[in-house]
Amino acid sequence: MSSMTGFYRVLLLALSLQSVQSAAVVTVTAGGAPVAGAEVLIAGTIYRTDDRGTVRVEVSPGSVLFTVSKAGFATVTTTVIVAAGQQQPVEIELEKLPSVEEAVTVSATRTDRGLEDQPMRVEVLDREEIDEKLMMTPGDVVMMLNEMGGMRVQATSPSLGAASVRIQGMRGRYTRFLSDGLPLFGEQVSLGLMQIPPLDLGRVEVIKGVASSLYGAGAMGGVVNLVSRRPGTKPERQLLLNRSSLGATDAGLWYSTPLSEQWGLTLLASANGQQRNDVDKDGWADLPKYARGVVRPRLFWDNHAGETFFATAGGTWENRTGGTMPETVLAATGSPYVEALNTRRSDVGAAFQALSASGIVWSARGSWTSQRQDHEFGDVTERDDHHTGFAELTARRAMARQTLVGGLAIEHDRFEPIDLPRFGYTFTVPGVFVQDDVDVARWLAISASARVDRHSEFGTFVSPRISGLVRRGQWSSRLSYGTGFFAPTPITEETEAAGLSRLTVVGPLKPERGRSASFDITRARGPLSATLTLFHSSVADPVEVERADRFVLTNLREPTTNTGIEALGVWKSEDFSFVANYAYVRSRETVEEGRVDVPLTPRHSVGLDAAWEWERAGRLGVEWFYTGAQRLEGNPYRDESRPYSVFGVLATRRIGRVLFFINGENLTDVKQTRWEPLVRPARGVDGRWTGDAWTPLDGRNINGGVRIGF
Repeated sequence: MSSMTGFYRVLLLALSLQSVQSAAVVTVTAGGAPVAGAEVLIAGTIYRTDDRGTVRVEVSPGSVLFTVSKAGFATVTTTVIVAAGQQQPVEIELEKLPSVEEAVTVSATRTDRGLEDQPMRVEVLDREEIDEKLMMTPGDVVMMLNEMGGMRVQATSPSLGAASVRIQGMRGRYTRFLSDGLPLFGEQVSLGLMQIPPLDLGRVEVIKGVASSLYGAGAMGGVVNLVSRRPGTKPERQLLLNRSSLGATDAGLWYSTPLSEQWGLTLLASANGQQRNDVDKDGWADLPKYARGVVRPRLFWDNHAGETFFATAGGTWENRTGGTMPETVLAATGSPYVEALNTRRSDVGAAFQALSASGIVWSARGSWTSQRQDHEFGDVTERDDHHTGFAELTARRAMARQTLVGGLAIEHDRFEPIDLPRFGYTFTVPGVFVQDDVDVARWLAISASARVDRHSEFGTFVSPRISGLVRRGQWSSRLSYGTGFFAPTPITEETEAAGLSRLTVVGPLKPERGRSASFDITRARGPLSATLTLFHSSVADPVEVERADRFVLTNLREPTTNTGIEALGVWKSEDFSFVANYAYVRSRETVEEGRVDVPLTPRHSVGLDAAWEWERAGRLGVEWFYTGAQRLEGNPYRDESRPYSVFGVLATRRIGRVLFFINGENLTDVKQTRWEPLVRPARGVDGRWTGDAWTPLDGRNINGGVRIGF
């Protein structure tokens, strides 16, 4: 009997110990001082430290994974054994980031990891740099993208000012543009770059190289994600007014307000215009006339417990006119020639995220964009409707040293040319993807992802990608390799500029398949950071537009290759910053003449940018850019361009809530007509009266204005 009594006592004691909840008391410090507001991630739930740098969390006994992050500090992940019924103290020391980049959470890679912890290389343009470029070109994002290392904004239509972004030598159609992770600008973005005002941007995230494993067909060259500014705890208003010496006028309003503790609202309203301007007085407009209006409200909700909601709707209205100046004729015909483009675009998008009790983060997002364009090429009119839809459902789970992401997606792309229906198409592409980020050790992280897409026209595609991050002290290195695909359409840089009426398609066209690899190494020490990147990519069955003696769209037999080096050096202190970058790109294709450089792709480019700031009341920026020689195609005056360099100065002065700015762009007055006429002596086979733009057309330009906060 006594033995049974002893057994029950032991059993009751064990049960009582199990009923006592284990706990961890996490104390976060930096340099011996407590860190308030640090985020502590445990089993999928985020806790924040108090003013003493401490937070108490009830946990299950056993091995517990702690991830601590705070803006400006390197993220720390550690595992602690917590005994049953005990309160385990956990002390974590944070270190300030040696890199010049802020500790931001990157959304473009889906795992929401910190920038420094991403195995995949992501380059981020922060708010400070965006503000600087905003005062140079308040009406579009071209300036800020063109000055990022390894990226080139190439003018595609000298008559209308269209442009595309080439990443590491890849053609612009391979770059996918997103707004807060949503393809609100459609599938093909060329002229759309000139229609995106930057006033509401918080940061820009860029993934270089094949990213089809993350975003499908449109991301064979890379991804540019424009992340909007979020509403703060207090209302904020900004009004920007700008005027340039060449006739550009910009007015923008950004409004932000909290509606409650959980709801917030922002609004962007922008009006932009440009006078038709004949800089070289040859009767042809070097700058087209345009009038544009953009409106975009955004609604945010966050319950501060893992659930968020975001919704946006936008509208863009623009009319552009180029060609001969009023009351002027072409010398070759004795008649005026007008190029015009009217754009009406509307879009809507939303995203929702929820955290389940099991620690799984569920995300759903979707968007729809409708665009109507009316093109005028002299006496030819081309009208088209373009509709794109997107929906995605993902699940993310952090487990010990792993972060798993899986999801389903579907994309719809419908192009309806009203006057040329033979070029119409409708693509529907469902896909499934998975991604696994593993912290193998504190010095090694690996990310592997794969996606399977079922294209309604071209069949099934498998797109894998693997990346690795190695860190040791002040050194870090990333290695990445991936494959992807691109569904060919009649819309290219060349056909957007010339229209489709004269185009012949030698088909059926084959899908383009790409692969890319990159390796980089970074050294960061104090205010100095330096990165060297090697990259290589190839595209099989590349779609090429022939313009020598016929206007034909066809697949080339040999792959197009891009090989190069990027070097980036940054010095950033409290009141001074200096950025130097160099890019060497050898982009090659095989045409009838043999193996040649891809047109409009300079092998050498250099950029230097210095900025001084004093007492947060003023700023002076100086920049210089060099662009090397480029192969030209279909140019009646030369086969290779001249190298050139441009120089600019930006000065700002803050008085109270008013910021005054003046910017001198291309002060050396470089323009293409210094070496050759822009207008061709005879009309090209594609119908255009101009050659390609390989250098600035507008020459020297000075703009100035005010930005008022109230």
